[in-house]
Amino acid sequence: MNRRTVLTTAVAAAAGFAAGEAGAADDRKNPFGLVYRGAITANDPGKVNIHPVTYKLGGLDIVANVYTPAGYSADKTYPAIVVAHPNGGVKEQVAGLYAQRLAGEGYIAITADAAYQGGSNGQPRSVDKPQNRVEDIHGMADFITRYPGVDAARVGLLGICGGGGYSLSAAKVDKRFKSIATLSMFNSGRVRRNGFADSQVNTIQDRLRQVSQARAQEAAGGEILYSGDANLSDEQIAKLPFEMYRQGYEYYWKTHAHPNSTFKYTTSSLLDLMRWDATDQIELIDQPLLMIAGSKADSLYMTKEAFPKATGAKDKEKFEIEGATHIETYWVPKYVDAAMAKLTPFFARTLPSGRT
Repeated sequence: MNRRTVLTTAVAAAAGFAAGEAGAADDRKNPFGLVYRGAITANDPGKVNIHPVTYKLGGLDIVANVYTPAGYSADKTYPAIVVAHPNGGVKEQVAGLYAQRLAGEGYIAITADAAYQGGSNGQPRSVDKPQNRVEDIHGMADFITRYPGVDAARVGLLGICGGGGYSLSAAKVDKRFKSIATLSMFNSGRVRRNGFADSQVNTIQDRLRQVSQARAQEAAGGEILYSGDANLSDEQIAKLPFEMYRQGYEYYWKTHAHPNSTFKYTTSSLLDLMRWDATDQIELIDQPLLMIAGSKADSLYMTKEAFPKATGAKDKEKFEIEGATHIETYWVPKYVDAAMAKLTPFFARTLPSGRT
């Protein structure tokens, strides 16, 4: 199914959206490829600006966008925020929206496409291994701490969806991050292992055997198998059992579609995903921690489970956005505003002297 497939009105209703409400842009009409409401269309003097950049990470070219605050000057110093995008997402979608909003609060923000994904290099395409995604976060920190005007002693981290789980893993060892926030955290390892809402626990061993065979086939030079990018009909999408996935199809394939964004990942990636968990050694996080999720999100159980395990974080808060589902925290203006209303004072307090 093409990313630009227009889903039926019935599916839109099931997902709780209306196309006109999304207000998203077409990437082909935005000079920076951005697809979210209120996206930058030009680098106007005195306003928040966007700077596409490329850097090396593990021998691969990584593409990223750096957002600078209004009135930015390399002669001044600014705190910085690294923003990690969701599974299947790219920097032009929700990660870009929050990076732009944070720049509007006086931060230099960076969001990059994961290695092997989006516009970044790496073969085969759509490898989705936790060690790569965590290294992507370290790599953004490497780059942004050397960016003109950034105060390397004031760097925060925001992870969204799968990027939230990977941010927890990165922050437990990378103390360059002085504070960490997650939005709609998705524990990729737990879900790939147990199924969403632990619905596939009884098939773990069978799936591991299938994944092992996919790895063997790939290693032998055979066809690379992919998972996750189902070619579903409109009727099948409407019948998906979890709201996150119904709304996810709507967000990624219709209202905020981007040609670099895909659900698929190499099946062999599951060998790494299924043995990994975002909460492993989470007690090593001793930085301030803020975990935000929608009160109606069917993924909320992941945040609720992770939060008490972060015993090393003495300064921590879990906040539920009343009425929001998982995907709605990505784009619905009132829910984005609610998230920013928590993120802004959190980073201002934990990365002091926010404006200079």
